[in-house]
Amino acid sequence: MQKKKILVTGANGQLGKELRDLAPGFHDAEFLFLSREDLPIHHFDLVRNVFDSFRPDYCINAAAYTAVDKAESEQELAQLINAEAVGVLAAVAASHDCRFIHVSTDYVYDGSKEGAHKETDQTAPVSVYGKTKLEGEQLGMQLDPQIIIIRTSWVYSNYGNNFVKTMMRLMQTREEISVVDDQWGSPTWANDLASCLLKIIQHKECHPGIYNFSNEGDITWYQFALEIKDRISSSCRIHPIPTSGYPTPAKRPANSLMDKKKIVETFGIQLSDWKQSLAECIKRIGHSGS
Repeated sequence: MQKKKILVTGANGQLGKELRDLAPGFHDAEFLFLSREDLPIHHFDLVRNVFDSFRPDYCINAAAYTAVDKAESEQELAQLINAEAVGVLAAVAASHDCRFIHVSTDYVYDGSKEGAHKETDQTAPVSVYGKTKLEGEQLGMQLDPQIIIIRTSWVYSNYGNNFVKTMMRLMQTREEISVVDDQWGSPTWANDLASCLLKIIQHKECHPGIYNFSNEGDITWYQFALEIKDRISSSCRIHPIPTSGYPTPAKRPANSLMDKKKIVETFGIQLSDWKQSLAECIKRIGHSGS
């Protein structure tokens, strides 16, 4: 049987590295991992050349400009990577009969809704990051009607910079810290997200559209921090504060909770409890010495 060919962009990010870790267990596939340096995804001709030579059956776009606050002052760069480049990938994927899977964000919602957001809910991003990610979704759907878009939230990993690793470092070096307690959401371990994407590829049928994905659990950043503290047995005192007590250049959605029924029912994805995934990730961080 011929192996599926899977192209992964953003190979050096959290998700890209988790996909790389899982790839050896995916025996019926040949992977090509490309970083931003290997392939500037906003260059149409370069992207087309890669597709012409590798001829992927699937393309997972794990590349993104994710510096949420910096995006407020680097709007052009965020727009280039999060929007224009998605359009390039979508157009080239469609012309090569390649299934395109694009990773998006909970930041496309404004966070004013009570309860979990459904994929069909009105989008109204409140930051440059959110706006550019939404534009990427729209360009992707316009240029490739077969696109699969996965909206995810609060992503962390033993790779890169993220909330979990930052909290662990602060809790080991400070006596007390303050963490926002009025923004709600669900964490996502990048390893679980990577597994989800590969299961979608393995699924016997393609179901284009937008899907929400995260781990299970409704918590605040403060509650997230408390669990991290317990897991590493830190004596650091953590104080809950309102968003107004921690001003940032970019506004955050107050509610990032997402309804995940659609992805579960369509692709048979099993969602992990956030505490279990956090425990496994912290174990890996400890082993790696990161």
